[in-house]
Amino acid sequence: MKNVTDSFVSLGHWPYAGSFGFNTDILATNPINLSVVLGVLIFFGKGVLSDLLDNRKQRILSTIRNSEELRGAAIEQLEKARTRLQKVEIEADEFRVNGYSEIEREKSNLMNAASENLERLENYKNETIRFEQQKAINQVRQRVFQQALQGALGTLNSCLNKELHLRTISSNISILGAMKEIMD
Repeated sequence: MKNVTDSFVSLGHWPYAGSFGFNTDILATNPINLSVVLGVLIFFGKGVLSDLLDNRKQRILSTIRNSEELRGAAIEQLEKARTRLQKVEIEADEFRVNGYSEIEREKSNLMNAASENLERLENYKNETIRFEQQKAINQVRQRVFQQALQGALGTLNSCLNKELHLRTISSNISILGAMKEIMD
């Protein structure tokens, strides 16, 4: 570090005649150096700074214009969306009204169908009851007939002797023979 400071100090000992050097006297050189640097910066930097500011101004104006255009497009889309929303709300109200009437219609149809099904089931139940009654009556008749037949057979078996039995068989055979001759 000492070498670096020594080199700056040695710069201050250069001769002033015909050469360029640094004056290390801060109080004497600082305002002059600053004014020279500022003067050079203002002279050469004025155009660059002006160009930079103009470019920045143009970009800002362009951004503002684009923003205004986007804002206008957004407002237009918002109005379209509001119009569409109103149409959709109207259609939704119509669907709601139509839906309620459709629900009432379906309710009426279901009630009618349920009533018809109930009537059909009632008729089926009555037919089943009649069928079961007829079946029970037929069974009772069949049992009565079987009992009567068994009773008659029992009476015939007890009353018939062999001779009566043979005459009955002969008479039935002659009746069957006569029927056969008539059929031929």
